Amino acid sequence: MDLSNRTVLVVGGTSGIGRELARRFAAAGSTVAVGGRSPQGLAELAEEGFGTFRIDVTDGDSVAAARDAVLAQYPELDTVVTMPGVMLMEDLRDPEHFEAARTTIDTNLVGTIRVVDAFTPHLVGRGVGDFITVTSGIAFLPFPPMPTYAASKAAVHAYSEALRAQLAGTGVGVVELVPPAVATAGQEKVNPHALPLDAFATEVMDLLAQNPTPPEVLVEGVLMHRWAERDGTYADLVAQRSQALSLLPGRQG
Repeated sequence: MDLSNRTVLVVGGTSGIGRELARRFAAAGSTVAVGGRSPQGLAELAEEGFGTFRIDVTDGDSVAAARDAVLAQYPELDTVVTMPGVMLMEDLRDPEHFEAARTTIDTNLVGTIRVVDAFTPHLVGRGVGDFITVTSGIAFLPFPPMPTYAASKAAVHAYSEALRAQLAGTGVGVVELVPPAVATAGQEKVNPHALPLDAFATEVMDLLAQNPTPPEVLVEGVLMHRWAERDGTYADLVAQRSQALSLLPGRQG
């Protein structure tokens, strides 16, 4: 993938990985716009020179309005990065967890589908372009305190595979980015093993720049997640990660 002359929209790019990828695409020479819900994040990115658009992926009307605004300003749009994501802990023994599950699915899975649906006619009409969907290592190796997060990202993986198959021959590619734990928003304090954001972004951009770009962008730090079943380590790793269930409020003490 040539990163130097693209027109990119990063949905969910007002913070963390999305924000860093927007900056990296811009540094490589691409024109970059960012969509998100955070007024402060959008304002800060606008000051850096990015095009910014308010978008709530849980609201179909918001997605449609953002699409129209983006395409009016960037008719040459050829790359859509979809990375809406919420990570919520849930205790499945407590029926109150359902609202967290609903929010997670509507944002992570249905939100991704809304964005893809909104921009598919444009990219297919151009006959060239790429979707970059963002899943997680947790899609392949669940983190038991976040069951619906894992399920939603596993679903986005499956959806990405199907989308790639359905768009074959149209000129539109589908690349799945699979992050491990990355040190953003203080996560390095929660997970000392989280990959530094700068190192992660550098590795991602190097992988995206390969020709051909791999269908799954897998940094070194996520390989143990992606291939746990193949390597026979899955059961042991899930058991280890299940120790984190003690973090749930109802499991403490």
